[in-house]
Parts: sequence; C-alpha cells; structure tokens
Amino acid sequence: MSWRYDPIFISQKYSVSYHIERFEQMAEDLQGYTRQCVVSFIDLYEKTKRNFPQARRVTAAQQEQLIEAFSKIAAAKGMQIHLCCEDRALTKANVDADGCLSQTVLERAIGSALHVPKKKMARDACSCLLGADIGMYNTCGHGCLYCYANYDNESVRVNRKLHDPASPLLIGHLHETDIIKEAEQKLWQDGQLSFFQMGF
Repeated sequence: MSWRYDPIFISQKYSVSYHIERFEQMAEDLQGYTRQCVVSFIDLYEKTKRNFPQARRVTAAQQEQLIEAFSKIAAAKGMQIHLCCEDRALTKANVDADGCLSQTVLERAIGSALHVPKKKMARDACSCLLGADIGMYNTCGHGCLYCYANYDNESVRVNRKLHDPASPLLIGHLHETDIIKEAEQKLWQDGQLSFFQMGF
C-alpha cells in the first residue's frame, strides 16, 4: 500500500511547521502498513487559481525544508518518499524521483519482473508506467478548493444527479450513439524477480 501527502500548499493556517507535524502524525499511524509515501506540491492551473485564489506556490526553500523533514521522518518509520512530478533537485537520501508507479514500484508490488516497451510519458517529470484516467471531470462533490478535476460547480451538481450506482458508467447510462473502445491490454510480466527488485 502507498499513501499520498499531496498536494502541499502553504497558507496562513497550513504552514511548513503544520505540514511537518501532520506528516509525522500520519506516518506514525501508518507505520508497519506501508513503505511508500508519495509527495507533490500544488500546481496552480487556471482552474485551481479560480477555485482557490488564496493558494500560493510553495517556494523552493520551503520545498527543500519540507522534503528534508519528510525524508527523515519517513526513514524513521521504515518508509521512502516518492516525488510526483517534482524537481529532481529535491532528490536526496530516502527520496525517489522516479515516479510513484515506476517499473521498480510495480515489480515489488506484484512480485515479478516486467519487460516494458519504451513509451512517451504523460508529463516530462513523470516516470509512471500506468497513466490512464478512469474518472471524469466535474463529478466529485467534496468541493476541495485545490482539486484539479473540478472546474465548474454547476456541472458537478448536474453530473451528480445523473449518477446511477447500477450503471457501468460514472455518470448516466450508455446510449446507442456512444462509441465503446476496448482498452489495449498487454502482458509485461515474465515471472522472474531478483532479490534487488524485492528490496533485499
């Protein structure tokens, strides 16, 4: 199991010291259940700035301070920090910038080596092998100000009324004019795993 502490943003309430205290508390609660924590800092997309105008970028100095503290806390709890699309300059002891769903992470999770064809990553700083979206924009009703998936509250209200737990779709039902495409499935597994891949 992996847990995420993101997106990190700084405000009058959510200071650097606040994040360090909360991270330590959560790491304490999760000790023994997970060995990986994924961390990222808020990206101020236009929709994020519109929904969360008080959000500010986390400065390079603040990022360095937080990652330094998180790294030490995580190491003490038997965990490793994984950066999600962040500056590789933040990489240090116990911090991995190779992606939260990298080949190494997946091999350890499934207990088998993978032979993965080279492909273009979704984002420049992302090394994750799996990146297919399975959700839909403007469907979550939690109303988090920093959310990247909602950009129109009225659309959220309309979409949530269309949700049917018995439908195979997140919103609404299939119609005759809908086009269903099969997702390409390929086996990358070869059944072999080295001690190194298992983390020994």
